[in-house]
Amino acid sequence: MTMKEEFLHYIWQYKKFKILQLKTTQHEPLEIISGGMSNFHSGPDFFNGQLRIGGQLWAGNIEIHIKSSDWYLHNHEQDPAYDNVILHVVYVHDIEIFRKDNSVIPTLELRHYIDKDILKNYKALCSSKHKWINCEEHFAEVPKFSMSNWLERLYFERLEEKAIIIENLLKQSNNDWEAVLCKLLAKSFGSKVNGEALFQLVHSIDFSLIRKMQSSIFSLEALFFGQAKLLDKVSNETYYCKLQKEYQFLKQKFKLDHEGLIALRFFRLRPPNFPTIRLSQLANLYNKQPNLFSKLMEINSLKGFYELLEVTTSEFWNDHYTFDKTSKHSVKKVSKPFIDLLLINTILPLKFCYVRQHKIDAKHSILEVITTIASEKNTIITGFNRLRPISVSAMQSQALIQLKTEYCDKNKCLNCVVGNTLLSK
Repeated sequence: MTMKEEFLHYIWQYKKFKILQLKTTQHEPLEIISGGMSNFHSGPDFFNGQLRIGGQLWAGNIEIHIKSSDWYLHNHEQDPAYDNVILHVVYVHDIEIFRKDNSVIPTLELRHYIDKDILKNYKALCSSKHKWINCEEHFAEVPKFSMSNWLERLYFERLEEKAIIIENLLKQSNNDWEAVLCKLLAKSFGSKVNGEALFQLVHSIDFSLIRKMQSSIFSLEALFFGQAKLLDKVSNETYYCKLQKEYQFLKQKFKLDHEGLIALRFFRLRPPNFPTIRLSQLANLYNKQPNLFSKLMEINSLKGFYELLEVTTSEFWNDHYTFDKTSKHSVKKVSKPFIDLLLINTILPLKFCYVRQHKIDAKHSILEVITTIASEKNTIITGFNRLRPISVSAMQSQALIQLKTEYCDKNKCLNCVVGNTLLSK
């Protein structure tokens, strides 16, 4: 296994080595007063360290490499940003490094001081091949308390990432939270197959027009179906023709354009997920719930969300899934599992972003809702549950998705509580 620089960063930052009786490669006693702060940008690896070398107190930066010669490999001798390096920390010392005044930069060769158990654990963790995740053989050994805290942190880390997307949409919408909610809801109503298409559809309509149409479910459906290119055919169906006529009026009056929008897909979808049904449900939601964003921000219980969001379609769709074919009569109400997905993917991330911007502490209320929603079911959750029964709520399933995609898949074991715990055992 090849030694990696990120492991040496971890060793230095968390002092996972024998810190007493240290000596530089020049045989001077070394005392670490402060290892400095990690630098994630260009320049030395740690800023503002404090050391005592040979009885002399030093303050400055610390650079870490696998080999001393990497200093020259990276051309640090030509970069003024490295002039204030007071210690060169390496795994193998193979050459002396000099300052501009020809004095030797003190060097600490870590391989003589790293705990053998940590090195052994690191090799075992990072030499895993053909495994789902590096630590799968020992994942179940992490204490329940540590795992629980880590998953909660991962869930909010995931919310932070989603908040970046929401904040960009807010900038585009002149900070109109209602408009952003509508776009994100449309994407969620479209699910994986039609999510991007419905997002583009709503994005192509100024939200002020949706506000104007809210009092009429018929006008909203005409707006959505027409903009989705679902009213472009010739048909004798009465309701279809009425919608078609209404959309042509709206299109001319408000100068609507649906060219270039992604076509909606019906193939391989269960009928309740057809975009016709989802668009009617979305139209019905906005027809029944003016000021939807404000209402959603006030709710703090799963029951409250269910009561607000359990909408149906317009009457036409009780006997149809598409415009051109009748079906067995059924009221097509939004299901609770579907509302759960709206909460997980749209409403709670939006609420997190909103309360953070307004400096409101709502962490507890968000956790109260997400932990009462059942765990999602997908290959990632199945994989982790195979290693240990772990995902019960949506908070845990969202956290595990974050863990797999942002840590396990990217081999960021040293930044993970699981990896840290296993390294230190």
